[in-house]
Amino acid sequence: QLSQEERYFLSSLKARGVSVPQIAKSLGRAPSTMYRELHRNERPNQDRYTPLEAHSYATARRRRERRGSHYPPECWNRIFELLDLQWSPEQIASYLANSGQFSISFQTIYRHIRKDRRRGGKLFQNLRIMPKRRRKRYGSDDSRGILRGKRNISERSATINDRLEFGHWEANTVLGKDRHHCVLTLVERMTGVARLAKLPNRTASYAAAAIAKIISTEPGRFKTITFDNGTEFHSYKKLEAAFPVTCYFANPHHPWERGSNENFNGLLRQYIPKGHSLDYIGERKLNAICERLNDRPRKRLSFRSPQEVFNGLS
Repeated sequence: QLSQEERYFLSSLKARGVSVPQIAKSLGRAPSTMYRELHRNERPNQDRYTPLEAHSYATARRRRERRGSHYPPECWNRIFELLDLQWSPEQIASYLANSGQFSISFQTIYRHIRKDRRRGGKLFQNLRIMPKRRRKRYGSDDSRGILRGKRNISERSATINDRLEFGHWEANTVLGKDRHHCVLTLVERMTGVARLAKLPNRTASYAAAAIAKIISTEPGRFKTITFDNGTEFHSYKKLEAAFPVTCYFANPHHPWERGSNENFNGLLRQYIPKGHSLDYIGERKLNAICERLNDRPRKRLSFRSPQEVFNGLS
């Protein structure tokens, strides 16, 4: 099964004329997986692949295939009998397996109890406690939101740091009131020109897909991207595999290391104030805001606009 992010990469690379085996290699997938994806999810009779439609087709198929339980009613009735004895799901699963009746995971029993509780059922009342779903991390470092092996900003060359070369970008996201909808901002370090994209959720799949779409429409203009440490940028390796771009990450809580991007986000807040929902902002309005900011004169560019400098270099 391909992720939505991989479907965006497949679409953008296919549009650029990259062969299916090459796409499969860049994504670390088998060529047969790519051919099967295209065969199953291309728009019927049009030989056209759209990632959003393909993902909806695949999701609908999975939903149809998973409608029923893997266990017949008599198995669940036996589990309910043991729950009435106040046995824990782990005790029930071990007893059923050891007695040769049938095999079931205690996590599956817990999932069924949680689902029953959401529907107003009373199965959970047979349990002494209802454990939390998150795992415990006794004696270990908290690794949530931390991605190992990221390329640190200290590895960037002096050419990038001193803004002596075109094609080096910084990226971040600007959140709305509901903490879900957000705007992806990409700012080129030398010229200050920006690119914006609306994200329905601040997730790695949506962010990588949006960046891939921007890069694919502007080939040759992206050499490096420097991200902050948000988890929405954890799929950077997919970008590096699909495009000739190198990704770096700033140090945690060091926003000045992405000064161009932070400055632009401050300008963007003039049009998207904090505490406002981003639901109402569509692609057309976002493009208008981006165009207005790209045409605004900047002091560091001798009061030329970023777009003017960008057009002269690209």
